[in-house]
Amino acid sequence: MNKLFFATVCLVCFTAVRAQTDYPKPEQMRPGMSEFWLPQPEVITPGDIQTQSAPSDAIILFDGKDLSAWENVKDQKAAGWTVNNDGTLTVNKDVDDIRTRELFENFQLHIEWRIPVGISGESQGRGNSGVHLQGKYELQILDSYQNATYANGQAGSIYKQSPPLVNAMRKPGEWNVYDVIYSAPVFKDDGTYRIPPYVTVIHNGVLVQNHFAILGTTQYIGFPQVVKHGAGPIVLQSHGDPSKPVSFRNIWIRKL
Repeated sequence: MNKLFFATVCLVCFTAVRAQTDYPKPEQMRPGMSEFWLPQPEVITPGDIQTQSAPSDAIILFDGKDLSAWENVKDQKAAGWTVNNDGTLTVNKDVDDIRTRELFENFQLHIEWRIPVGISGESQGRGNSGVHLQGKYELQILDSYQNATYANGQAGSIYKQSPPLVNAMRKPGEWNVYDVIYSAPVFKDDGTYRIPPYVTVIHNGVLVQNHFAILGTTQYIGFPQVVKHGAGPIVLQSHGDPSKPVSFRNIWIRKL
């Protein structure tokens, strides 16, 4: 064997052995390596199911007593809807929509609503109202209990965009609950979405909108429009349909 070749082979082997012995082996993974203790989540008190109370860090939008958190959309004066002796709030169709005085971006919203007993009408003319997220994007309220209408206009829909995954409607006279998780959009300089608004909706404990990417404003006529905006209010709709008005109670919101 060529001496030079043999020497080269020996040098390579020796170098390989040294490479294996000169460096420490990786430390064996232990449970604590993937744990962190700080910061700890803020401690809050959750709401009480029996008393229908809100979490301790929630902003109370309607507690059954007054509408000081709301204003009339048309003139920015008092809301003008009816606060009843039983702690509920009923739409006053003689006045306009109402909106929160405070503006919001990302949030968790809880709102309870009821279609009145003895309601009449059909399709969109039956218990029609809505919750407008940031004043732009409507989560539909409607009597969808044994009342056919277009799929992307029934209760639980993002109006004219996304139908609910299922119809979880309770019959008139019973309370419906919406729990909403909403992420505000992020806009590019040209006014288009960098990140669209996203919404998850649970209706009566049932998922009906699963992290849906909202396409734009919820138009009655036409298609969604992307309109650049900042923080916005929660708006409750005073719809002009001829049926008995919808009532609300226990409305609260948490900023995220």
